[in-house]
Amino acid sequence: MSSRTSHSRQYTKQLLDLYGHTPGTLGQVRREDRCLALLLYHRGIPLRTIEEAFLLATARRSFRDPQAAPLSPIRSLHYFVPVIDELLTTPLPAGYVDYLKRKLRTFSELDHNKTTLTSG
Repeated sequence: MSSRTSHSRQYTKQLLDLYGHTPGTLGQVRREDRCLALLLYHRGIPLRTIEEAFLLATARRSFRDPQAAPLSPIRSLHYFVPVIDELLTTPLPAGYVDYLKRKLRTFSELDHNKTTLTSG
């Protein structure tokens, strides 16, 4: 096995693991997702950019109007392609990723507490 093949497998595995653990996704990886992961590898998209796209999309879904109808789960890695392309054109400002992580962590804790209070 060549080092390029090994690198592409490692890249796609890391990308699909990130995708599978991203809030709002079904957590399932389909054949089309694997094909897209390999395409992103061949496009030379850094995993950091993809991780930032997952984070930004998750934040946008989480911080929308609470009165709006609930969103259905993300069923495909393709959902994130426009956000990945957006970040390639306009990278996030320094420190924004940490800001989003803090906001999402707080949001998640508040949502968990709200769920615990209403179910108990």
